Parts: sequence; C-alpha cells; structure tokens
Amino acid sequence: MFKIYGIKNCDTIKKARRFLDSQPVDYHYHDYRVDGLNSDLLQSFIDTLGWQALLNTRGTTWRKLSVEEKATIDNAEAAKALMLEQPALIKRPLLTAADGSMLLGFNENHYQQFIQEKS
Repeated sequence: MFKIYGIKNCDTIKKARRFLDSQPVDYHYHDYRVDGLNSDLLQSFIDTLGWQALLNTRGTTWRKLSVEEKATIDNAEAAKALMLEQPALIKRPLLTAADGSMLLGFNENHYQQFIQEKS
C-alpha cells in the first residue's frame, strides 16, 4: 500500500491523486491539515530525504515569511519546527511505499516507475 502526503488544495496533489486513481494500486491520502502531522512522522521524512529537500521555498507560505524568519531556517531543527507549525511549507506530494521508501514531488514517469518497483 502506498501513502501520499500533502494538502488538498494543492494543484500538484490533485494531479498526483488523479494519476494514482488511474492506476491499479491501493493508496491512502494523508492531508496534513486534516489528518495532522506529528514530530516523529516529519522526522522520518527528514531522516530519509533531508530537511532541505522537504522545505518548500517556492510557495506562497514561504514568501509570506519575513526575511528574519527565513534567515533562522538554517538547520534541521529550525526547519522541522517551522514545518510542524506550517505544514504547507513541506514540498508535496510525498509518496511513500510500504518498505519506507519515498518519492518527493510529482512526475508521472517517476510515479509509474516507483509504483512498479514497489508493487
């Protein structure tokens, strides 16, 4: 079983879910805002992918931060605290497989390959 993490109003999440719905795979959608995000789960993402890869510095949530706030995000603990406070700062979608492997972002070819390898 696969899990996809994100927030429902994200266009990329919508594309990824439409793709997954068209595939013969079981998956669960986890909305950070509805289903929550705890420290242990986020830490597992950071341990696997790194905090720099997870931090979405291209979205509106990041752009709304002050220069001072942005300057404090220079290590894993600071990034983790901010992502827990504002889950929209986590790049999405994040697709996980039962074996714990993860795929960040959406690309149809990468999803197809990931699903074939992990199914």
